[in-house]
Amino acid sequence: MNHVLIVDDEADIRDSLEAILREEDYVITTAGTAKEALELVRDAVYQAVLLDIWLPDSDGLDVLAQIRGESGSDQRANAPEVIMISGHGTIEAAVRATKLGAYDFLEKPLSLDRTLLVLRNAIKAHQLREDNQEFARQLAVKGAVTGQSVPLKALRQQIKLMAPTNGRVLIFGESGTGKELIARAMHAESLRHDRVFVELNCAAIPEDFIETELFGYRHGAGPGGPNQPNEKRGTFERADGGTLFLDEVGDMSLKTQAKVLRALDEQRFYPVGASTPVHVDARVIAATNKDLEEEIARGNFREDLFYRLNVIPFYVPPLRDRKEDISLLAREFLLEFGQQYGRPRVEISDAALAQLKQYHWPGNVRELRNVIERVLILNPKAQRIEAKHLPMLVQRTDGRPANGNREEFTTLLQAREAYERDYILKELDRSHGNVTRAAESLGLERSHLYRKMKALGISMGE
Repeated sequence: MNHVLIVDDEADIRDSLEAILREEDYVITTAGTAKEALELVRDAVYQAVLLDIWLPDSDGLDVLAQIRGESGSDQRANAPEVIMISGHGTIEAAVRATKLGAYDFLEKPLSLDRTLLVLRNAIKAHQLREDNQEFARQLAVKGAVTGQSVPLKALRQQIKLMAPTNGRVLIFGESGTGKELIARAMHAESLRHDRVFVELNCAAIPEDFIETELFGYRHGAGPGGPNQPNEKRGTFERADGGTLFLDEVGDMSLKTQAKVLRALDEQRFYPVGASTPVHVDARVIAATNKDLEEEIARGNFREDLFYRLNVIPFYVPPLRDRKEDISLLAREFLLEFGQQYGRPRVEISDAALAQLKQYHWPGNVRELRNVIERVLILNPKAQRIEAKHLPMLVQRTDGRPANGNREEFTTLLQAREAYERDYILKELDRSHGNVTRAAESLGLERSHLYRKMKALGISMGE
């Protein structure tokens, strides 16, 4: 959907432009004053604005400066492309408009062909800018499919074989094994590698918000109250042409599953509050730490959605099944956090690596990453990480304390994290792995508990 705002004090021009552009499948909003235009830009996302240089309450160039400076809820990053229009155009005005960030300058009477051409190019420029921002964000994400174990080599070979297809992918694996990295590697090797990769963690979004996160909303129909923007593009729409990664897909409600199934079947959907459908072409990669076939038997997951997603299954092995990769991963994380904290030359001893390999790693790669970061933070002067620097948590060989119920901690933070981890595990055990029920017992929001589990390296498989 391409949303265009027309700002002109002449009603005839607004009406004629609106009629023409609607025929070209643009969604149109109009304004006759600068004040109205700025309020609309703050309340909704527009890909382009056709802005008259003469307005009754302000200079159009001043409006241009404000639009380019603040673009609603997403601020400058999502600013629309602005095309200036004027019946009294001058070179000076055109130069100033260009310096203020205008995409182009059209003179009245408007040429229909030129207007449509400039508008199409402006919207392409807006999409390219959004894609570049998404690519930059993705490049900032550290990590790769690291490892020389047999399971990892097989996994990389499977990625190379399956990535260039458009088949939907379902990635299985315990929490913290690196399912997101596999999804990103699939996208990077795919035919869509030059388009966006959009991710949504289905477990971290409250049920009341998941539908608008997936499909967006129009006309202020979202759940955020009266101060929310007038519309929002959902993850399906933002992933058009690229890849949509649905993490923890097994945590979606049956109601949401039905809507996702329909969107996959029809390649279109209705945003909340919209009367016209949005057509999308996105490759869907899903991931879960649950046994979906067991969830189907329990009535918690739709069988038809499972078969739609499970075209190409991937299994990511837990870290305990590929311990020969621990040394590579530990050194990779040490380099990453060493650079981040201004200590790029910190090494790790063979004894420390041997200790890391003895641990069961219930939180998998994510837990190892957290441990390496914690060690660097707590030992700011160490140039070499020794076994003594590792937290007592790592002294476990079966996920339990090495010395009965006692652990020796060097900091209050270590003791608190270990206690929180054990307490949450007990509640999850009492709730038979039901995160919602465990969150209620702990007095936490479900999304808050999920984030805390992630931070503590707790796998649902424990």
